Amino acid sequence: MENIYLYMIIALAFLAIADLVVGISNDAVNFLNSAIGSKAISFKTIMIVASVGVAVGAIFSSGMMEVARKGIFNPSEFMFNEIMIIFMAVMITDILLLDFFNSLGMPTSTTVSIVFELLGAAVAMALIKIGANGGDFSEVVNYINTSKASQIIFGILLSVVVAFSIGALVQWVSRLLLSYNFERKAHWVGALFSGIALTAITYFIFMKGLKGTSYAKQSFDILGGETMKDFLEMQVLTIVLISSVIWSLLSYVLIAFAKVNIYKLIIIVGTFALALAFAGNDLVNFIGVPVAAYNAFIEWSASGVSASEFPMDVLASKVPTNNWLLFGAGMVMVVTLWFSTKAKDVVKTSLDLSSQGETKERFQPNTLSRGFVRFAMGASKFSAYVLPTSWQEKIEQQFEQPVIKLTQNKVHELPAFDLVRAAVNLMVAAVLISIATSYKLPLSTTYVTFMVAMGTSLADRAWGSESAVYRVAGVLNVIGGWFFTAFSAFSAAALVAYLLNLNLEVMFPILLLTAISLLIRSSIVHRKKTQEIASDDRLKKTESSSVQGVIIESAENIGNVLNRGKKIYAAAFNGLAQQNLDSLKKNKKQIIKLSDEVDELRDNIFYFIKNLDESSIGASNFYILILGYLQDMAQSLTYITKVSHKHVHNNHKKLKFNQIKELSQINDAIQQLFSEAIVVFNSESFEKIGSIIEQKNEISGILKSNIEAQVQRTRTEESSPKNTTLYFSLLLETKDLLNATTGLLEEYHTEYDSSVKPAKISDENE
Repeated sequence: MENIYLYMIIALAFLAIADLVVGISNDAVNFLNSAIGSKAISFKTIMIVASVGVAVGAIFSSGMMEVARKGIFNPSEFMFNEIMIIFMAVMITDILLLDFFNSLGMPTSTTVSIVFELLGAAVAMALIKIGANGGDFSEVVNYINTSKASQIIFGILLSVVVAFSIGALVQWVSRLLLSYNFERKAHWVGALFSGIALTAITYFIFMKGLKGTSYAKQSFDILGGETMKDFLEMQVLTIVLISSVIWSLLSYVLIAFAKVNIYKLIIIVGTFALALAFAGNDLVNFIGVPVAAYNAFIEWSASGVSASEFPMDVLASKVPTNNWLLFGAGMVMVVTLWFSTKAKDVVKTSLDLSSQGETKERFQPNTLSRGFVRFAMGASKFSAYVLPTSWQEKIEQQFEQPVIKLTQNKVHELPAFDLVRAAVNLMVAAVLISIATSYKLPLSTTYVTFMVAMGTSLADRAWGSESAVYRVAGVLNVIGGWFFTAFSAFSAAALVAYLLNLNLEVMFPILLLTAISLLIRSSIVHRKKTQEIASDDRLKKTESSSVQGVIIESAENIGNVLNRGKKIYAAAFNGLAQQNLDSLKKNKKQIIKLSDEVDELRDNIFYFIKNLDESSIGASNFYILILGYLQDMAQSLTYITKVSHKHVHNNHKKLKFNQIKELSQINDAIQQLFSEAIVVFNSESFEKIGSIIEQKNEISGILKSNIEAQVQRTRTEESSPKNTTLYFSLLLETKDLLNATTGLLEEYHTEYDSSVKPAKISDENE
């Protein structure tokens, strides 16, 4: 294949676009979470501001492209054919790795992934060369830019500690100064905070932006013959002091006379700054490798030398990146930002972990998280002994949250945190990222923004006693994912580079098609998952505050559970009878989904009770009982589904003909009971419930008869302990399912006769 390298360049161009899409989906959390979490401005405004920031930042990111060319390895040690293998291995690995984390909804670092992919692929190629030449493997250090690579890796790891610590410190001081009643503070307090925040943000916007322009290196008489770049670097203190005064005065005017909410202005400017810093710092992660490959290809094409004999010294020199290419990359990122559903999943993870209020906790506590929480509680008790009581009381007043009436149907619309924390998140993260960018150090924007958000959450006491162990576990899971990113990026890129080197003409199309297939499959799976979440059959939270309202609103949920429970029970029986493992596996996923939704309703009881008026307290007792019955039904269906799947999955003996026949009889009776109950709840004809309840005795009789028959079989002819155990388990759990279902029907029937029916009769008489 004579044009293999041309095809590789074309493939790298398409992979660059794909990498931009999956990359921005992951990194959107970096600059969107504070604005979205605080609900300071509309979502549309947030997206417009972020889009402009991304577009501007992309144009000023040229200098960072050098990292992909010479930041990790020494290009002069490799030939053109080897460099192309390294770059192709990096891009294939990067897309698949980032898409994997996006699908999980976990924020990971595109900087860490690209650095360790370059390192892994370069080490693999270096070892291959050393082995072929009969050299010593210790020579690998000659191929790697160890000083720069070490600096980058150390900077990335250090950013975790620095970002968390500075975020926590700045947030604690800010809250101490402003409290939660920041809008009632004197105008000068808000103006001072705004002056500091806007000075920090705008200075680094100019510092970051000007360094990437052609004007930065030009001398100006007004600056005493200095260049803009030198002036900004040499006059830092003067510029910061003057800017602080100007911004503080302007903020005071806006607050006092124009009645502007200055915190919203900080969030708008901060979102723009963070988006700009992100694009300037992280664009290299997505297109740096393809651009470097293209530069190498142009030089090789003009040389007339074979690919295996053309050294890559050219990559060591500075090569300016085409501004139109940067602009195009920025536009791809902007379009993805607007339409990516995976980006929203990643943002949600960060917001849930930093939320001031209660959320559905995604992570389970572990030994480490419990240990950290106990240590923090111990440190808090120690500080109580050290600090004077008057100081403690003053601090507590500043951290006392305003009381907000918790209504069930409104609590979910509350912001995850207030404007002060959002402003601190943006200010600290923008400053740290922009400092790193100004020194051409690819600091992980994900690490910085995430850890700043976690630090401010800790300082702001968002991790209370009821949520701390879950939130800390979540943070540890995310950090653990970052280490997994580094390890898997290094290993996978090295493996792909090795495979490509075996036979480039064969492995290049195979690996490329494999990557494309996996991306398409991931997209299809994510779309199905999104559709399931938005599906109409999901259980809905009850919002009514009266018994009559709860009865009517809960009817839809109960009809839903009965309908899905009927299908799950039938699928378990049919899968067991036919030994169909795939069907039982799918059925297992369905019951897990139903159980999770029932648990969500149970977790919402607090807000439901808070929403009740004094005259409708009885509704809480009814609703709690109904949820209890629904949970019992879900637990019985879960057990039946799991034991059926386990039996077939372990290849145990098939149930005997008589057992299947008896179970079929029970299944038919359960299906009929559920079907009639579904009609009742869907049509709200609750007066017919009584006739359905009467079927309980008939089904109980069948169950009793079947149990006696199995006892007799076990004594005389049954030879399989596993079959006997399974059969008894199914019968007994079906009995529990029947009791929970009829108990729910009886509760509904009783409450309907005492609450809804008299009200209807009264309305008819009037």
